[in-house]
Amino acid sequence: MQTATDHSDTVTQLRDTVERVCNDFPGEYWRAKDREREYPTEFVQALTDLGLLAALIPEDFGGSGLPLSMGAEILKAIHEFGGNAGACHAQMYTMGTVLRHGNAEQKNRYLPKIASGELRLQAFGVTEPTAGTDTTSISTMAVRQGDQYIVNGQKVWTSRAEHSDLMVLLARTTPKDQVKKRTEGLSVFLVDMQEAKRNGMTIKPIRTMINHSTTEVFFDNVPVPVENLIGEEGKGLKYILSGMNAERILIASECIGDGRWFTKKARDYACERKVFGRPIGQNQGIQFPIARAYGEILAANLLVDHAASLYEQGKPCGTEANLSKMLASEAAWHAGEACIQTFGGFGVAEEYDVERKFRESRLYQIAPISTNLILSYVAEHELGMPRSY
Repeated sequence: MQTATDHSDTVTQLRDTVERVCNDFPGEYWRAKDREREYPTEFVQALTDLGLLAALIPEDFGGSGLPLSMGAEILKAIHEFGGNAGACHAQMYTMGTVLRHGNAEQKNRYLPKIASGELRLQAFGVTEPTAGTDTTSISTMAVRQGDQYIVNGQKVWTSRAEHSDLMVLLARTTPKDQVKKRTEGLSVFLVDMQEAKRNGMTIKPIRTMINHSTTEVFFDNVPVPVENLIGEEGKGLKYILSGMNAERILIASECIGDGRWFTKKARDYACERKVFGRPIGQNQGIQFPIARAYGEILAANLLVDHAASLYEQGKPCGTEANLSKMLASEAAWHAGEACIQTFGGFGVAEEYDVERKFRESRLYQIAPISTNLILSYVAEHELGMPRSY
């Protein structure tokens, strides 16, 4: 199986392409979107037009057929060069549910249109207000009635729902008290968002400290055709979990990009800014936090690449994927702190973009899974300690 090293020429081409795109969307663009909490439609379209969001879709379905590590490099570059992939990254891992577990008709019907950009698959309906990360306790129900399922319930933190044509939805098809194992009775559906909004789906935006287009989604007797069931009824949790390692790795890659952006921004300012007749970067008190941030990002990136390599080889990578997300998100946050300290008062001024990036980078210590749950996973599965929840 090839690794990122084997794809060095591809990595260079991808980075060059992403850098050119990001140059067309400078800080002014992102500041305006952030201020108004607007979706970066133009940026997403530019990535789509160049096929970057279809990088992981097989060539047979109109994509580039690249491995996960190349998707990771795309996301690293987007964030390193000042962009934000949060508006579109879900397409890389949600489409995997269709690719791995969908039937031939579903793949042929949806994947080429997702690859071309005709359809956007950006919404991932899993989390619920009363369940949180305890996914087996979700209560949204999909009840079979003839040739359709009727869905009732609520999802929360469903990002990009207002800007997606399709949603991967996890719902109960068997009540929890009627299953032998708590992991059973959950099913995955591919929901046509436009049709659903005309038939009982309501989307309510949640305003947050960052521009992430997240929402609550309410289902009130929403019909979903039986042919939109992905895989077997009742086996859905397994399908969702199979894509979570990829999700962790891709999110970690964005954090690596953020860390690189912060480190370069801090380094450049430290070398240019003069106080008391010399560059502030000449002071060790300025140098050391930036150097430490550089080292943390470098180390975290090694684990991200290792996790991606294991994933591509089909080997177990739960620990590596989760820890790469944890370490990369913490490294990015530390780099952000070093950057703000280096800039001083200007670090919180909107025009320098540091405060915006700082807010954005904080998200990934709690999403898509919190640091504490990652540590609980490692304690149980790697260290053999008693389950803590």
